[in-house]
Amino acid sequence: MSNRVMAELSRRWLAVRLAASGRVHQYPEILALRRFLSAFAIDCVLDVGANAGQYAKMLRREAGFAGLILSFEPNPEVFAALAKAAASDAKWHVFNMALSDFDGTADFNIMAADQFSSLERPAEGLDEIFVDRNKVTRTVKMECRRLERLLPELMSAHGFSRPFLKMDTQGHDRAVCAGAGETLSRMFGLQTELAVRSLYQGATGYRDMIEWLEQRGFVPSAFFANNKGHFPLLVEMDGIFISRSQADAQA
Repeated sequence: MSNRVMAELSRRWLAVRLAASGRVHQYPEILALRRFLSAFAIDCVLDVGANAGQYAKMLRREAGFAGLILSFEPNPEVFAALAKAAASDAKWHVFNMALSDFDGTADFNIMAADQFSSLERPAEGLDEIFVDRNKVTRTVKMECRRLERLLPELMSAHGFSRPFLKMDTQGHDRAVCAGAGETLSRMFGLQTELAVRSLYQGATGYRDMIEWLEQRGFVPSAFFANNKGHFPLLVEMDGIFISRSQADAQA
């Protein structure tokens, strides 16, 4: 059986599995990640805003990524579940901290639904579906680090050289990128949430974020809705961006 036929069968089996588990909306994301991580020989994914490890599990089970995963999650309660999920995987390391554009401590807002927790405050005038879930129940003091200082430490400790930056920080992705400073250019690609209708105060809109990244050398590779509940209006989407220098080399 040819490699082409095997690849097609693999994609069909993936679609069936995702449909059976109610996750068919993730199909475009997984296919895009499979191709990107393989084509550019990514050896480390920085999983910023890891929650309980859903993204890392998807990388292992569906995207076929066998390299290093470094997961960052500020919420201390959710972090316990993340640490448990990573415990049996020698190439998956977890950190109970937030990445931002400063080094220090800050109030981290824990929301009613933990996946909405953020360093940012909820926006005013949220859709009814978000009001009860995206509201602050308490705050905790959390360590924040700039990736510009942290990345050299991580590269020295773990020996990777071709990183990919994934962010799901609930309105704080641009601050994470800003905190990377010049080290952002060391990323072969990145994945970020793009707000069409912002859920957080002062969050960067999708047009501005795309332009901001382009000014720093990253161009779009793929876009997809990040939640099956976006109907009839899109709230957020995810974007995978590639370093322009890498895109030119691949062309």
